[in-house]
Amino acid sequence: MAGAEISGGGKAGKSDLGVRFVSAVVMMAVLLAAFAAGDVWFDMFVYVVTFLTIAEFARLVLRATNQPVTRVAGILAGTVLIALAGIVLADLDSYYLLAAIGVVISTDVGAYAMGRTIGGPKIAPSISPSKTWAGLMGGMLFAAIFLILMVTAFHYTSGYKTWGELVDVAWDDALGAAMVGAILAVTAQAGDFAQSWLKRRAGMKDSSKLIPGHGGVFDRVDGLLPVALIVGFISTTFT
Repeated sequence: MAGAEISGGGKAGKSDLGVRFVSAVVMMAVLLAAFAAGDVWFDMFVYVVTFLTIAEFARLVLRATNQPVTRVAGILAGTVLIALAGIVLADLDSYYLLAAIGVVISTDVGAYAMGRTIGGPKIAPSISPSKTWAGLMGGMLFAAIFLILMVTAFHYTSGYKTWGELVDVAWDDALGAAMVGAILAVTAQAGDFAQSWLKRRAGMKDSSKLIPGHGGVFDRVDGLLPVALIVGFISTTFT
């Protein structure tokens, strides 16, 4: 999620922190309310977010290039990918939906924590000056831990009566979950970088000003879009 510049360096102004916090609480409340309201409402929520993301993406493309062919090709390609990610998210069952959202949040938190604590070399300062290699490693670590805990909790609630039995059954799944979590963290960061590159080409700091303190909807879901596509593939291929 690009809007926070999570991996070190860039600091939000103190006067902006309260606005960012309130906006984050409101966004989470809306998400949880849509999920609790049932499939129809949650699907509507996802499709509204998808539509807004496509609109913001198209605006960035129009500002990033004056070439008509490039504009049309870019908007069409982006619309297809964003719409597909939205459809996948709306269709995921609760387990995989939690995995996708949880991994992206864990990546953000881990990247921010490790990037700010360790700092060090930047990944691509010309695209995103605050993203560090330490932040990327932190994001991978936190995403891996999140999926390990999620898989372990799933097995724990499946009726195993002793820790030894649980560890014996869950061990292989936990190792696989760790690798998947690390890969998804890299994927989320790649989505973040792609959007940062496009914003730089467009000469814009945020994709819009729709969300106070956070920028636009696209700024909030840039990492989730590619993660959703991979999680959707996993959910249909390995289950």
